[in-house]
Amino acid sequence: MFQFIIEHKDTQSEARTGRIETGHGVIKTPIFMPVGTVGSVKAVHQSELSDIIKAQIILGNTYHLYLRPGTEVLAKAGGLHHFINWSKPMLTDSGGYQVYSLSQQRKISEEGVTFASHIDGSKHFFTPENVMDIQRTIGADIIMAFDECPPYPSDYQYAQNSMELTHRWLKRCINRFEQTEPRYGHEQVLFPIVQGSTYYDLRTASAETVASFDLKGNAIGGLSVGEPAEKMYEITELVCKILPKNKPRYLMGVGTPMNILECIALGIDMFDCVLPTRNARHGLLYTAQGIINIKNNKWKDDFDSIDAEAPAPTSRQHSKAYLHHLFRCSEILGMQIATLHNLSFFLWLVGEARQHIQAGDFFTWKNKMVEEMQRRL
Repeated sequence: MFQFIIEHKDTQSEARTGRIETGHGVIKTPIFMPVGTVGSVKAVHQSELSDIIKAQIILGNTYHLYLRPGTEVLAKAGGLHHFINWSKPMLTDSGGYQVYSLSQQRKISEEGVTFASHIDGSKHFFTPENVMDIQRTIGADIIMAFDECPPYPSDYQYAQNSMELTHRWLKRCINRFEQTEPRYGHEQVLFPIVQGSTYYDLRTASAETVASFDLKGNAIGGLSVGEPAEKMYEITELVCKILPKNKPRYLMGVGTPMNILECIALGIDMFDCVLPTRNARHGLLYTAQGIINIKNNKWKDDFDSIDAEAPAPTSRQHSKAYLHHLFRCSEILGMQIATLHNLSFFLWLVGEARQHIQAGDFFTWKNKMVEEMQRRL
């Protein structure tokens, strides 16, 4: 059965460590979830995810999986876990963010969202009910309620209307979720999503509404969509004070290593973002000493390892000069090595955060790391 157990609390911040128990294993929090949009974390094999990166949970996307390979294939495969041969926990988002990003190709109504596929332009319709059904078929351990993600900036009336629609959709999601059963013999839990743009009263109202449903975990959406980082932190702090402390809090789509550490300090337990994989494919590497653009000519004859202290063996085995060469030649191996490095670094970072929370010096360590990691090397 799904459980969240808090193990340690920081004395100088709201940071905490814990464990989420699911039908596919334990997740130690705070945790970062690599994004496997279409059932694949780009440029990474599942064995590397497990053995090198040490991922404890990965994320799939309902919108993309619905379009390809489709629910019929996933049902025949026995769910996404079996389809991709991943035995650990998995989370699926609801597709709300992807529908939001199709602003020129979708129409929102009370019933749901009509949208055009980005693949072939075909028309589709998402409702709170069929999004629950799709996620039942995908079979993730944690599934998300269908929401509308307002753009930034949004005027107050739009943000309020959007938030209220999300709350009405949430009730329909819960009703459908309770009327259906998991398909593959393991428990699924539903997380609602707090919205409200950057308006404090709307975020307060949304957090209170979400908390009132007393589900097994809660998410915060609609941040990291263009607003200043300080505004994101203010909203996150506000919402975390309202959401129940005894349930996991998931900040969706965030973010940079600095964002993650700052939001751990505010009480967030779970994160996901495409940043480490997307930036890796463009040659941007994250390290504890700062950020490297491996395409820059300064690395052409730097034969030191990519990162001597990195957790990924590939980062210690290969030089910056070699990785620079691979990117200059557009060699796929370069993107693979960079992706392994970045994801390993993000998982190492949250692991270090757990250790420092347990040791009682998280806040001091966090401030030092945030300063160092944002330097351009």
